[in-house]
Order: sequence, then C-alpha cells, then structure tokens
Amino acid sequence: MKANPLLGWYRALAIATGVALLVFCGFMVAKYGFDTAEDLTTYVAMLHGYLYVGYFVVTFLLGQKLKWPLGRMLLTLAAGCIPFASFVAERRVVREAGERLPADAARQAAGV
Repeated sequence: MKANPLLGWYRALAIATGVALLVFCGFMVAKYGFDTAEDLTTYVAMLHGYLYVGYFVVTFLLGQKLKWPLGRMLLTLAAGCIPFASFVAERRVVREAGERLPADAARQAAGV
C-alpha cells in the first residue's frame, strides 16, 4: 500500500523544524553568550519560522485526518517550538498513523 503523502510531509517538516530549532538555539547561545553571529541568528530564526508554519499546517491537517482530540493536537503543534520534542512527536505520530491510516484507507476503498 502506498504511504500517505500527508504523513511523508509531516515527517519531513517535523525533522526539518526540529533541526532548525536546534541550530537556532545554538545561534542564540552564540549571540547572547558570546556576542557573535547576530545577523546569522536572524536568518536562522526566519528559517525556523517558515518551517514551523509548514509544520503547523501539515500537523493540523494530519490531526484532522486522524481525528485527534484538541489536547493532542495542541501538544503536537507545540512540539515544533520545544527543542527535541518534534523528534519524539514525529516517532509517536508515525507509529500511530501507520496503524490507523491503512485501516481507514481500506474502509474507504470498501465503501464503508
């Protein structure tokens, strides 16, 4: 069975957002701790922001598809703003979606 493209986008954006956030944290330490890389910090922050917007949209759409409760949706959305949390959330979401999405696709194909 083909993988769900939404899940693929989620995985890519969760990892990219997490990496960009970790790089951004490193640049924040350099900026405020060592007074260096001020201009570069701005660009890394913008990169993380753009990636997070994509992560937000794809996570919201995936949450709607998987019928997550509001609390689960908010925690998964917040994972893109907490260092290392997007990696943990990505593994959990992929495991859950792997169990639920094929069953949903099979039911839709059967007309149920």
